[in-house]
Amino acid sequence: MSTAIAEVMNVIHRYVPTNFRPKVGMILGSGLASIAEQITNPISIPYQALPGLEPGHVAGHAYLLVAGHLNDVPVVCLKGRLHLYEGAHYESIRTLVRIVKYMGAHAVVITGAAGSLQPQVGPGEIMMITDHINFQPGNPLLGPNDESIGPRFTSLEDAYDSAFQEILRNVANRLHIPLANGVYLSTLGPSFETPAEIRAFQKWGADAIGMSVVPEVIIARHCGLRVACLAAITNLAVGLSEEKVTHEGTLHYGDLAARKLVKLIPEFIKEASSGLE
Repeated sequence: MSTAIAEVMNVIHRYVPTNFRPKVGMILGSGLASIAEQITNPISIPYQALPGLEPGHVAGHAYLLVAGHLNDVPVVCLKGRLHLYEGAHYESIRTLVRIVKYMGAHAVVITGAAGSLQPQVGPGEIMMITDHINFQPGNPLLGPNDESIGPRFTSLEDAYDSAFQEILRNVANRLHIPLANGVYLSTLGPSFETPAEIRAFQKWGADAIGMSVVPEVIIARHCGLRVACLAAITNLAVGLSEEKVTHEGTLHYGDLAARKLVKLIPEFIKEASSGLE
């Protein structure tokens, strides 16, 4: 464990008992903070209380680490993420994701708001991410590698856990929640995409587009965390609808999608956690 992450964990354990070991972590995107409200006996730590971390400044993100129980399963939740477009550095994003690992979790559920490139999957729907295209500059694993965390060269062939995908499908069917699936393409942002870019991305095989998720998935897989990923569809991508793409719309439709995720995620975590030891 690096000195930097050791300092962060020391602070966390001032708030969270050292014998608290979450099975699953969660990263919540724009408009999805309501999921964390289901956590019982929560212990909250502001990001700014952790060495080297500063909160972001995007509406819809609370920037809290929350530890507690969700559906009787011990969890740690990152209530708000850091984005490269805000000027956040990969080091901060790596620290946040690795906190989940060092607290003891075996898996992480990553959520995010996304635009849909599938006209039949509109605002307010949920898409399970099965693969990704990294269109952000660089890679969060650039630089010297710490072999105690993960290998120099990390395979992403199974980045999105196939067993978790099957559980998500089964839970969604049981709850009568429509669940699309597709490939997520991550851009830098903060500007939205042009119609020409969307047409190009469709030809590449992208089904959803956003400004996050992918760096966190790469970091999670590097340190051995299994990944499930759900996108809250907040708009049809530009050029596919007459409605203008705005962040206000992201928050509005993110809230509609969150009403489905607050049912889906706790049941998924309960079912998936039985195989996490």
